[in-house]
Amino acid sequence: MAKNKDLGKGIRALISGIDSPNKQIKQAHPTKSTQSNSLPLSYIDPNPYQPRKHFEAEELEALIASIRVHGIIQPITVKRIGPDKYHIISGERRYRAATAIGLEEVPVYIREAGDQEMLEMALIENIQRSDLNPIDIAISYQRLIDEFKITHDEISKRVGKKRSTITNYIRLLKLTPSAQEALKSNQITMGHAKVLAGLENADYQLVVLDSIIENQLSVRQAESLVSPKTQKQKKAPAQPATHDSDMRKIIDRLSEKFGSKVKVSRSKDGKGKIEVGFNSDDQLNHILDNILD
Repeated sequence: MAKNKDLGKGIRALISGIDSPNKQIKQAHPTKSTQSNSLPLSYIDPNPYQPRKHFEAEELEALIASIRVHGIIQPITVKRIGPDKYHIISGERRYRAATAIGLEEVPVYIREAGDQEMLEMALIENIQRSDLNPIDIAISYQRLIDEFKITHDEISKRVGKKRSTITNYIRLLKLTPSAQEALKSNQITMGHAKVLAGLENADYQLVVLDSIIENQLSVRQAESLVSPKTQKQKKAPAQPATHDSDMRKIIDRLSEKFGSKVKVSRSKDGKGKIEVGFNSDDQLNHILDNILD
């Protein structure tokens, strides 16, 4: 409950000065206002600083159904950037739903906001909805740091999160692209991702990622897998070989010949192995026949 209150304070601080309207005021060319106005939908463009890159189709369909019946209850917050041109600060899902329905006008709040504030408000709104994926959150935090020189402490105060939470999210950007995709698709959890982010070697990170997914390891099991004590008790796992185009062609030909996945891995001393998977005795016999042929 305390976290929700902190988030509420953060968003109220950013949108201070905007009061809830008793009625909508339609204007052809509205100016900055604390009241709700109506704007043609064609005047509005999505927020270029929108941290969310993926919108769930099912959730959007539910919102479309709601707007068809009740209309847009909460106005979209926009910033004027030129004559008949506005950028969304918050409310892109409502904008997308209105576009899908074919509405000509939508209710809006119009306010002045700089690039930094637009990013902050979009980020905070999405965090409050709890459906922004961890990688998009991490990218948004990093943008605040890189583009606006904001410290972890300042971000913490703005979004109502602990400083350690901000740091843990940003560390996710150390993940390989494969690990990031696994996190975004819920193949691994934030706990698994924190374990992987602590591994500096990208190849080893991929080995551990495959092991977590294939063996459905818990976070504690993943931690044990990469702990220094565990590493001393066993040989370091073979690292995936970096395949050039010729090697890739050979692997593809073998996979096609055997009708099964072929994996080539290599340790640091140059030694390696070729693994051929099979799912049944018939497939194993087929592979053996091709090897002995």
